Amino acid sequence: MNRPGDVSKPRTDVREEWEARYRDGKVGWDRGEPSPVLTRWLETGRIPEGRVLVPGCGNGHEITDLVMAGRQVTAVDIASQPIGRLAARLNQLGLAAQVVQADVLRWQPAEPFDAIYEQTCLCALDPANWFDYEQRLAGWLRPGGILLALFMQTGVSGGPPYDCSLPDMRRLFDPARWQWPDEAPLEVPHPTGLTELGFVIRRR
Repeated sequence: MNRPGDVSKPRTDVREEWEARYRDGKVGWDRGEPSPVLTRWLETGRIPEGRVLVPGCGNGHEITDLVMAGRQVTAVDIASQPIGRLAARLNQLGLAAQVVQADVLRWQPAEPFDAIYEQTCLCALDPANWFDYEQRLAGWLRPGGILLALFMQTGVSGGPPYDCSLPDMRRLFDPARWQWPDEAPLEVPHPTGLTELGFVIRRR
């Protein structure tokens, strides 16, 4: 895992890369539907009521379910195409959410959130930016807020999606700042044949 100070691409290049990926349909880890773990977390009360952020939301398949469950949702993505589709879908369904086209490594909300649903953002970021992203997640959550994380397991180098190995994630989300659960992670099969590890982690 890269450390602070590693060189990554200029963010304007990253935005153009993601626009091209969505234009060409090269987002193979997009399920095309909400993750089954979202329903489980909603039914078991793991997603608190209140303000929920979905960073790097892409096509935002989870957004409608979260809104219909009574959460106040903010969805953010760097690319205009999925954001436009998400906004149109919400409008068609008569649902309201804050949909923002922005770079998560430059964006700052006006107030903190009660929960963050992290599924496809971390694995899409260059690992050189992971430490910056972790600090932003901590800042975006209120004290005691919940990070609902699905860590993509690829087992290979390179990406996106990048391998979010559990040892790397435990170093990244330092227990001094994040309270990890005692129970084993949820193993969530992905249509690509990969697996995601699901954790509910509390911001100290």
